[in-house]
Amino acid sequence: MTAAPIYQDPQVQQRPALRVVPRPNQGIWPGLAVPPRNAYKARIAHALFRRAVRDLPVRVVYPDGTVVGSGGKQDPVMRLQRPDDFFNRLGSDAKIGFGEAFLVGDWSTGQGTDLADLLAPFAGRMARLIHPQLQRFRNAVERQQPAEEENTVDQARDNIARHYDLSNDLFAQFLDETMTYSSAWFEDDDSLADAQRRKIDGILDFARVRASSEVLEIGTGWGALALRAAQRGARVVTLTLSEEQKALAEKRIAAAGCSDRVRLVLQDYREAEGQYDAVISVEMIEAVGMDFWPTYFQSLDRLLAPEGRVGLQSITMPHDRMLATRKSYTWIHKYIFPGGFIPSIPAIEQNLDAHTSLEIVERRDLGPHYAETLRQWRGRFVANWPEVAALGFDETFRRMWEFYLGYCEAGFRVRYLGVSQLSLARSRF
Repeated sequence: MTAAPIYQDPQVQQRPALRVVPRPNQGIWPGLAVPPRNAYKARIAHALFRRAVRDLPVRVVYPDGTVVGSGGKQDPVMRLQRPDDFFNRLGSDAKIGFGEAFLVGDWSTGQGTDLADLLAPFAGRMARLIHPQLQRFRNAVERQQPAEEENTVDQARDNIARHYDLSNDLFAQFLDETMTYSSAWFEDDDSLADAQRRKIDGILDFARVRASSEVLEIGTGWGALALRAAQRGARVVTLTLSEEQKALAEKRIAAAGCSDRVRLVLQDYREAEGQYDAVISVEMIEAVGMDFWPTYFQSLDRLLAPEGRVGLQSITMPHDRMLATRKSYTWIHKYIFPGGFIPSIPAIEQNLDAHTSLEIVERRDLGPHYAETLRQWRGRFVANWPEVAALGFDETFRRMWEFYLGYCEAGFRVRYLGVSQLSLARSRF
């Protein structure tokens, strides 16, 4: 095994220490402040971490000025503030511990380093951080998703509420005026709002929504797509499990004078009835859960009129990575999207073939556009943090959302994650 580059950087030692991150509030973040302790696991984690970063274009800086990694002076810097705590968290559960260590300040970015710039090299090497011979054992040793977060009809609403019912005012601080919380589609010098409208028009076109269309939307968000469809002359039924989103979406649709053409329903997709010329679902499949994909696609098929079209927008990941991580319980599950799982394009095709009469007839990929969308969201979130804090959110929450947005941006940058708009139609055999 080649040793990771290690050296003493006098410039690093001369830099002032970063400000101390406040200790997490035990009442809000139980158990987060104190890391688990296991010296054996921590030593293994330390060795594996050094091996993983030895040829990454980053510099990992220890408190004594020791630097590991192959990065040069201009490359991203990761500063270990409390190495012992960091490696204990990493040894206990790498998929969760790395992010939790950032939440509490065990590590931070170096001065002038953007968080997504630092995370991108890690994301680009994600598939190779675990040795191929050890991959087969990961489901036996990794923490798996808890049964109480499975997206049954009863539990799905609670899972959705944990994220989308945080506060409409929170989301308003970093989303654009359309209040659209999915990948935009940029052209030229688009504003974020214009890029979101282009994305919405693209998926409406894939579903062939026009005047007189009867449309079902699965996943209302804050109503931007339903409103855009109604402005085309369509009649829309839109389903949501979020009471907060439903309340604001109704106000926005009423203000636009479209209440007569849009009906908002607090309902699970599995309980929907009727048939529609177009069924649209934008970045909702990620919240379904792998075990429920057959039911989800069967519902699309059942609810679509014979000559209708489905407009589906989905975040995706490579099929081999999807299979390797299908039982993993990650930081994103614990803190952001309980019960979620991202499909691959082959998995979507397999489910359509096995459970429906539908097939993919058009596809548009927007992966790099999501990286830019997330970059702008994170910039707005950080810039508007005083307003977010005034809503009652604390410093740990700020670091959690910075990590979430930066982590996702990095994934799309290096194409570990993708996002596609798909048009589904009846198979012609």
